[in-house]
Amino acid sequence: MAWVLKRIGISLLLVWVVASIVFLAIHLVPGDPAELLLSQGGAAPDQAAVDQLREQLGLDRPLMAQYLRSLGEVVRGDLGESLQDGSSVTGEIVRRLPRTLELIAAAALLALITGLPLGMLAALRRGGIADRLLSIISAAGLALPVFVLGTLMVLLFAQTLHWVSAGGYVPLAQAPGKHFTLLAMPAAAIATGLFSAVFRITRASVLDVSWRDYVRTARAKGLSRHRILTRHILRNALMPVVTVVALHLGTLLGGTVLVEYVFNYPGLSGMLVDAVNARDYPEVQGVVLVISVLFVTLNLAVDLIYGALDPQVRNS
Repeated sequence: MAWVLKRIGISLLLVWVVASIVFLAIHLVPGDPAELLLSQGGAAPDQAAVDQLREQLGLDRPLMAQYLRSLGEVVRGDLGESLQDGSSVTGEIVRRLPRTLELIAAAALLALITGLPLGMLAALRRGGIADRLLSIISAAGLALPVFVLGTLMVLLFAQTLHWVSAGGYVPLAQAPGKHFTLLAMPAAAIATGLFSAVFRITRASVLDVSWRDYVRTARAKGLSRHRILTRHILRNALMPVVTVVALHLGTLLGGTVLVEYVFNYPGLSGMLVDAVNARDYPEVQGVVLVISVLFVTLNLAVDLIYGALDPQVRNS
């Protein structure tokens, strides 16, 4: 129990550090957000109006006072109001968060259902044409940036072949077919990197397990190839794959930032890009804080699972 409480405490500390860094980084960037908001029409704003807006937004207070106020609001679950339209940041995040989580889940599922069987196939056909071709594809998937891949997919499937729309979002309840069609390309773009990682670790793990003593013993006993593969090789080869997937799920959050922007997908990361462009401090802080909480929570869950499976981890 002490180890669990320690891990939870470290996770909360990490969230606080990230929130503090984001607050300071945003507020120390040159430029007055009040002046920026009032000058969106192109004309220079009146200084009196700028001062009034700064007072209204609390930007005239000392930096430490703004920080303590912001921290207290976060603890209460209030992420403030958007500087652009005055809407609730918490409400907008709650509306967009399920879309980003659905995109990440679809990408992870797509990477698993392709990376696992193809990794096993490459290991079983080691040195063959399939192994070499799949290895080249996985290397390209690791080397190709996700925003480049997304742009190429839009040019090929939407602009050239006209198979799907270039981007957008439709609620599932409104049109299920259109919903999954618009979800397919961004999910595939994000899944490419994870697919390459799953493919490589599956191939390496299956090759390693195939030469273990218990596998050679099973072959000597005359067990069928299917039984050896499912009961002895695959079961033991999956543990490293689970580790890789758990660690890479957090990086998928980062991949959604550019992908949502490329495909005009109204998720949490797209909200972050728009907020940064508009210098909307509350929205930037709120989105980054939520993403940080998701990332830390995922890593905490992985730590707790490992601690339950391996007592040596709890002593580290």
